[in-house]
Amino acid sequence: MSLIAKEIEGHYQQVPEADRLSQGIGELERVRTQAILARYLPPPPAVIYDVGGAAGVYAFPLAGQGYEVHLIDPVELHLEQARMRESESGVRLASITQDDARRLQVADGSADAVLMFGPLYHLIESSERLQALSEARRILKPRGPMFAAAISRFASLIDGLARGFFADAAFRTLVEVDLASGQHRNPVNHPAYFTTAYFHRAEELAGEVRDAGFDGVEVLPVEGPAWSGAHFLKAWDDRAQREDLLRFLATIEPEPSIVGASAHLIAVGHRPHD
Repeated sequence: MSLIAKEIEGHYQQVPEADRLSQGIGELERVRTQAILARYLPPPPAVIYDVGGAAGVYAFPLAGQGYEVHLIDPVELHLEQARMRESESGVRLASITQDDARRLQVADGSADAVLMFGPLYHLIESSERLQALSEARRILKPRGPMFAAAISRFASLIDGLARGFFADAAFRTLVEVDLASGQHRNPVNHPAYFTTAYFHRAEELAGEVRDAGFDGVEVLPVEGPAWSGAHFLKAWDDRAQREDLLRFLATIEPEPSIVGASAHLIAVGHRPHD
């Protein structure tokens, strides 16, 4: 059963998410995301719902730390991959379930923390994003943190220039639409041009999270400007440079002027006491 649009599911069939996050720019995204989680998550054995968690890139390391992790994703292939990893690694998740972020089959107040590292990418309408964020709030315990990832409004422009896609007139048309509306489409079906998605401005993301009833909202840059650097890969492959880069990115994280230069944003909010 498919819970998402055919072209989105097709994209993840072509571009395995776990592979994307295992090297280079994707690895930077993963390492920085894990660092942000480490600062805000309650200690294990807290209960975490990883909504839109794909094949468990974040779920399995958290389970290995002693958290009770429930993985939810709409793509059956991702769930199959998660079950295979569970079997091969010996690290057990509390559950692996196919479900829709907008209508979670989870009881109220079940979670100590909720991760949403995917749903907001592919919910084009603001009403649907609000519905998913409200579901995250519903299943959280009071004061529990929620982490919502989003793609920056400027990601395709920066990425296109950094990786050479900008030479393609079709890609430039795609960028024009992204900048104007945030609604990203890939009519030429080029796998490197991503798939149907919504690209956020930082202030817009913060507003949506607040509108869903969260307080203490912060929006943090994940990769900062590093992902578009001409010599990023050489720096990332050198241990000393990598360590300093991660330290510098943490240092500039609170700077509002740097947020939009990041490929990905993470909003952190807490469910208030009712």
